[in-house]
Amino acid sequence: MKQIDRRIVIVAAFIFIVGMAFGVMKFLIAQKEEPFRRPPVVAKRYVKAEKIKYQVIISPVSAPGRVSSISEIDVVAEASGKILTNNIALKKGAEFSKGDILFTVYPDEAILALKSKKSNFLNSLANLLPDIKIDYSEYESDFRSFFNNINVNKKLPEFPQFDNEKLEIFLASRNILSDYYGILKDELQLSRHTIIAPFNGTYSDVFVEEGSYTNMGGRVAHIIQTDKLELEVPLDKFDAEWIKIGDLVEVSSKSRNSVYTGKVIRKSQFVDANTQSQGIFIRIENNKRNPVLVGEFLNASFSGHPVKGVMEIQRNAVFNTNEVFIVDDGKIHKETINIIKVNEKSLIFNGLKEGKMIVVQPLINVLEGTPVEIQGDLSLDQQKKKTEKEEKGANN
Repeated sequence: MKQIDRRIVIVAAFIFIVGMAFGVMKFLIAQKEEPFRRPPVVAKRYVKAEKIKYQVIISPVSAPGRVSSISEIDVVAEASGKILTNNIALKKGAEFSKGDILFTVYPDEAILALKSKKSNFLNSLANLLPDIKIDYSEYESDFRSFFNNINVNKKLPEFPQFDNEKLEIFLASRNILSDYYGILKDELQLSRHTIIAPFNGTYSDVFVEEGSYTNMGGRVAHIIQTDKLELEVPLDKFDAEWIKIGDLVEVSSKSRNSVYTGKVIRKSQFVDANTQSQGIFIRIENNKRNPVLVGEFLNASFSGHPVKGVMEIQRNAVFNTNEVFIVDDGKIHKETINIIKVNEKSLIFNGLKEGKMIVVQPLINVLEGTPVEIQGDLSLDQQKKKTEKEEKGANN
C-alpha cells in the first residue's frame, strides 16, 4: 500500500514540475518584445490605356490574290497532216508575239489542189468571155478585169457585181458561181493549215511534238496571254461592297519590292461557299522590265472606305477572340467587344460604352481585379518619385 502511494506521489511531482516549466517558458516568451514586421507591399502594374471614343474611320482594304491570264486558249488542229514549225519552237515556255506563225499543218497537197481548181476556173471563165461580150456587153469589161486579176498563187478577187437574171442563169448553167464559191471554201480551209498567234503570249502546255501527225480537231497546245493579266482577290463581302468597277488599285510584290497599278474590271456576283468571300478581278498591264508572271501571288491595296461609330486598336490587345481589359476604379476587368473588321495589325470594334478606359497593350498572367495604374496619368518623374515614396514608407 505504501509502495502504491509512493508511485502516485512521484507521478504527481513529475506532472507538477513539467507544468511549472511550461508556465515559466510561456511567461518568458510573453516578456519578449514583438519583432518589427514590414507591412506587405501591394505591387501595382502600369498599363497603356485609352478612353473609348467612337468616330468615323477610313478603313483600308488589303488582300493577296493569284495572277492569271485574261486569255487562255486550247490550240486545236483544223486540218489533218504533219506539224511543221517556223521560228518558234513548239515547246512549253516558248514565247511568241501577236501575228507570229505558231506552226503549220503540212499544206503542200492542199495548195496544189487549190491551184488546180483555180486553173480550171480560169479555163471555164475564158470560154465564157466571148459569149458575155456578145450577149451581155455592158458587163464584159467587169468580167474581163476579173479574169485578168486572177492569180493561182493569190486569193481570188471579188466576183463582179451584176443585176441581170438572164446573166445569172447563164453563169449558173456553166457552174461558174459554184466553182467560184468552192474555191473560196478551199482557200479558207487552206488558211486553217497555218496557226497564227492571236496575242502576245507563251505555251503553257504542249501535247504534240513537231513532226508528229495530227488529225482534224486534235489538241496541239495550250497558250496564255502574257501582256494583259488579271489578279483575282477574294474579299469579305463587307469590304467588297465598297469597291467599284473602275477603281484604281495598288498591286505589289513583297518578294521583289515591285509596285504596279491595276484597275478593277469586274466583281463576282456570288459568294464562295467555302470561304464566304467575293471575288474582285483587277486588270494588270504587264511590262518587260519587271514582268508579272501567271500563277504568282501579289498583294492588292484598295482605297479605304468610311466606317462609322467605331474605334481602332492593336490586334494583340484582344484575347479569346473578342475580349479586352477595361480599367475601372484602378482595377482591370474583362469586357466583350463587337469586332467590325480585322486588319493586318489592328481591328475595328464597337459594343462598349464610350468613356471607359480600354487597355491597348497585351497583358500576360493578369487576373481580373488586379490593381493597375494607367501610364500617362503621371509623368515619368512623378511615377518614379511616387514609387520611391511607397518603398520608403514600406521600409519604415
